[in-house]
Amino acid sequence: MSIRENTNRRLKVVLDIMAAGSGLDEKPNGGEVLAEAATRIPFTKEESELLSGGIPRGHKNLTKATADLVKAGWMTKGRGGWEITDNGLRATVAFDTADKLAEALGNGTLIPAGTPLPEQTTEKPAAKKPAAKKTPAKKPATKATTAKASAASETDASGVVQAEQPAAVALAGTFGEALGAANWDPSHSNVQMQLDSTAGVWQLSAELPAGQYSYKAVLNGNWDENYGAFGLLDGANHEFAHAGGPVTFHYNHATKDVLRGE
Repeated sequence: MSIRENTNRRLKVVLDIMAAGSGLDEKPNGGEVLAEAATRIPFTKEESELLSGGIPRGHKNLTKATADLVKAGWMTKGRGGWEITDNGLRATVAFDTADKLAEALGNGTLIPAGTPLPEQTTEKPAAKKPAAKKTPAKKPATKATTAKASAASETDASGVVQAEQPAAVALAGTFGEALGAANWDPSHSNVQMQLDSTAGVWQLSAELPAGQYSYKAVLNGNWDENYGAFGLLDGANHEFAHAGGPVTFHYNHATKDVLRGE
């Protein structure tokens, strides 16, 4: 099959995984959903080729394709995870094959009136990481030697303990020098994120010159625990092209992923 056909098949799997877990209160981590889709439909040799930043071609194509599901109103992507909508659930019934789903997305086909919701299940779908597709983490030649700190818990205004947070989160990458630190150094104060204890999200705002950047979220000042693209442990680097100016990064420890706003 062609790359496009394989991507369409995995996109159908993504929607099916989301539908299978729709009865759960916990929203799935987008990276785990993508990894599970790649496990069920493995990448071909061509799709396994690494692009700049160490991301397999197949992963990049699938991530881009999920934007079509969002545009159609069939799923949402937020800091708390991914969530399928009622129309997304109906789409799994109306367009029950990869070809039908791709055609509907391409043509903007509306879901037929009266399409029922599928039977929901509270069984959490397995989310596996395809071992064969794991790429080595990009790290500086010399790692930081800061000892790993213990995780800290945050308490909201009502006294309810929220999910445990790491002691520190840094964004180590190729923009380190622009921020007054060394590239890929997670110990420098200028690349440390600040925790918004109310939202439970870490944030870093910076002014960056125009360029192509790569980075990873590094916990507790050293590389023992780091998260890359799709929120995967030791995953491929996040990468983005920046036109120059302010940029704000948000790290959510629940999803292990970083979102960026300009």
